[in-house]
Amino acid sequence: MEERSLRIYADKTFFTRLTTTLTKMLIPTKIGINSVIISVKRNNVLKNYETSKQIVEQNNENKKETAEKKYEETYSLYLEAIDKHVMDSIYKKVKNGTASEFEKDALSKYYNIIKIKDTEYLEYKYRKQKYLLELDYEAVQSLSKEKLLNKYKEFYVSKIDALYKGLLKHFSIKLADNLSSQNRNIVYEKIFNVLEEYITTILPIKLEVNQENTYKEVIEEYDRFENYAVGKLDQNELIEKRMVLIALSRKLFTHSLPLIVAEQCYIKLLKDVRSLIVDTKIAKKREKAYALLIKLIEEYNIKLLSTKVYWDKPEKKERYKAFWAKYKELENIKDNKEEYMLKKEILFIKSDLKELYCNENKYYKIIKFYKNKLVSLGVMKNIKDKCKSEGTYIGRKILCKS
Repeated sequence: MEERSLRIYADKTFFTRLTTTLTKMLIPTKIGINSVIISVKRNNVLKNYETSKQIVEQNNENKKETAEKKYEETYSLYLEAIDKHVMDSIYKKVKNGTASEFEKDALSKYYNIIKIKDTEYLEYKYRKQKYLLELDYEAVQSLSKEKLLNKYKEFYVSKIDALYKGLLKHFSIKLADNLSSQNRNIVYEKIFNVLEEYITTILPIKLEVNQENTYKEVIEEYDRFENYAVGKLDQNELIEKRMVLIALSRKLFTHSLPLIVAEQCYIKLLKDVRSLIVDTKIAKKREKAYALLIKLIEEYNIKLLSTKVYWDKPEKKERYKAFWAKYKELENIKDNKEEYMLKKEILFIKSDLKELYCNENKYYKIIKFYKNKLVSLGVMKNIKDKCKSEGTYIGRKILCKS
């Protein structure tokens, strides 16, 4: 029995080795076959993309539906071919220990997407398409065929742009749900991550493909963003980078990330920077965070609230109109930079203070910080239970109502 057992073990070992060897020999062939199939499907989808685009430009309604249907069919077959390549080639190479670091990373990302299929199907649908397109874009770049790459870029930008918009729209709808504070923060993180990913990887290609300078108005904001693209960021710099991301989103994703969601993102950042101020013990870092808060209040009020049409609470609209009138008055002293900056800072602090007084128990630490700032700026005096400002007494109730 022992001899038989050893013989069976030896046979198994032999066949296992033989199978492994054959698999390793066949993998390059499989990769070759998959590459040819992907290439054929890619050419088909590019051809139908061009046809569909021309029909839309010609405004030919009779052919439009047929062309779009054919384009979407070839697009589905193209994605299926890439998906099959991941499972047939990359998966087997990783399993057999012959995969490169890029392939290992690609498979890891693939499974991270697959695992959200049951819980977040819409997000999974957008992310998987995005992943497969990005994978083949890498492949097209590596071919070093300029004509093909230029042709592919236009299709790639068109499709992937729609997928990013779909993701942001999906997250915007989720924020409307009755989420817990923790889950709401997870959605905010996803929004900021998707915006950063888009601006880092897709916007440069979009600016390159677009020959009519349609996006020239985003260049200034994009240059600001690039200042935060390298190196490790502290919490202050991370908040500032996200502030730039929201500003860019107002130009790039007006419909997918509606104004109401952008407003919620700004409010989230305002809360973060206020917390940073009151939690920071080092005076220099606290002042740096305070400088960012002033900048953030300005962007929130000037770049977002000034464009707001619908207000759910009329009293908030009236309060903002009063703020805007005072802000516009400051233009008369703009030549005197020092006075202008001082009065603008005071206006912003008072404006934010009015908002915070409506939830005094929650924000008592930052309220105290603001009051001390106003005292140091010479517009308030410490008086028991009240603060005297510019000849008038400002009580808590008045601040909340005005």
